[in-house]
Parts: sequence; structure tokens; C-alpha cells
Amino acid sequence: MSFAKVNGGVVHFSDDGPRRAPVLAFINALGSDFRIWDEVASILSRQFRLIRYDKRGHGLSESGPDRYDMADYARDLSALLDRLEVARATIVGLSIGGVIAQELYRQRPDVFVALVLSDTAAKIGNDESWDARIAQIEHAGIEAIADSILERWFTADFRARRSEDLAGWRAMLTRTPTQGYLAACGALKRADLRPYAGAIEVPTLCLVGEDDGSTPVPLVRETAALIRGCRFEVIKGAGHLPNLEQPETHAQLIAQHADGAFQKPAAIV
Repeated sequence: MSFAKVNGGVVHFSDDGPRRAPVLAFINALGSDFRIWDEVASILSRQFRLIRYDKRGHGLSESGPDRYDMADYARDLSALLDRLEVARATIVGLSIGGVIAQELYRQRPDVFVALVLSDTAAKIGNDESWDARIAQIEHAGIEAIADSILERWFTADFRARRSEDLAGWRAMLTRTPTQGYLAACGALKRADLRPYAGAIEVPTLCLVGEDDGSTPVPLVRETAALIRGCRFEVIKGAGHLPNLEQPETHAQLIAQHADGAFQKPAAIV
């Protein structure tokens, strides 16, 4: 385990793979830690340097104050990349991680070689949906929403055939610090990156599981349409977390996109 104090808080992170290889930096979904990338990382570890971390209020990272915004999450990753002396990377954001990635691009476009937005959007949910989730958690804890979240995360086939894995990921979700989860819900409620999506100029890939119940295919497609030249792909046999249901396909699409971007000559500014 590795820890670093960045942007005023301690972050738990992993930095694996060849030091001189192209860098992939992964940002996790709401209610998860960086273990959700284990299978994808095992596939990509010989080809890329892989940076994974627990966003604030999740996993083993500190939470910080009760309220923070998407800009705070982005500054955490920006500071971590600087601490690890990573000048440029392909940023891979899943769910809230994709919103963080878009905010990071708004702050630090210089750090991007390419962008992968998986099962995410420039705007997720609305005030009413986030207020209802926050109220339910404040009343009865994350346990009260766990089953409905898992239904949106995973396909019916996964839930039926892989009950042991489902139990493990449920435990990860319900053991997320409540304060960190609620703060992230508030940040998502306030975040709207739609006005900035058109300014993204690096090669961008939008991915979505065909049965994603959290950020459905049409929503992800809408965000892809805002980004010039964005490639859009639907992953069959996957819900909201294709990195867990279809890790080989997910890894292959990420690798192809990153490889193509790293091989392009850097723009002259």
C-alpha cells in the first residue's frame, strides 16, 4: 500500500507497471475503491504504467470536510500526478470518475494525452434524484440503497451466476464511509460539465455497458456527441461496471485508444 499527502489530504494509491511506459490513470465509481480495476490492470500492466487511487472519502483515502465539489476531486488527482512526476497521461474515468476527469481537463488540459469516459456523462442525475438518495442514506445508511445500486451496476446474468462476486462488491459498497459517499453525491448534484465538453480537444473515447442502469446508453451517447471527434462504443454483456463484467473487452478498448493517442505527435502550442 502507498499513501501520499496531496491537496491537503492523504490519498491511497497504487503505481504499477514499467516506469517508462505510457501512463494510464484510473478514477473509480461512486461507492467503490481502486480494487475495481484489478482485472483490467492485470491485463494492461506489461504495456502501461498504471496509476490507481481511492478518491477522497473512499477506500483508504482521507475524507476531508463534509462538503466538496468536483473541482476538489480534480485537484486531488492533479496533485497526485505531480507528486508522481507524471507529466502526461491517458485519464480513464468511470461514473463519477468520468465527471472528475472532465473537470480535470477543464483545470489541466496539459496533463492529458487522451481521455476515456466510461459509463458517465457531463451531467448525471438531477436535484430531485440526488436529494432523494441523500435523504435515504441519512435516514438508513448505504445499506438501504445497496440492492438497488447493484441492480444498476450489474446485469441480471451477472447477479444470477456470480453470487459470490456480487456479495463481495456489495460489501465494498456498504463499507464506503457514509460521509465520503454523501459528499460525493452532493458534488455530483452540483456538477454540470456540459458547457465545457465542446472544449475537449484530446482524443476521447466514450464507453458504456449496454445494460447500464445508472448512466444508460442514450445519456452517455449525448455526452459523446458534445465532444468533437469522440469515439463511442457500447460494451455488450455489461452494466454500469464493464471493468468487472467484461474486463478483457474494457481493457482492450482502453489500450487501443491510449496506444493510438500516444503514437500521435504532440501538438505544438
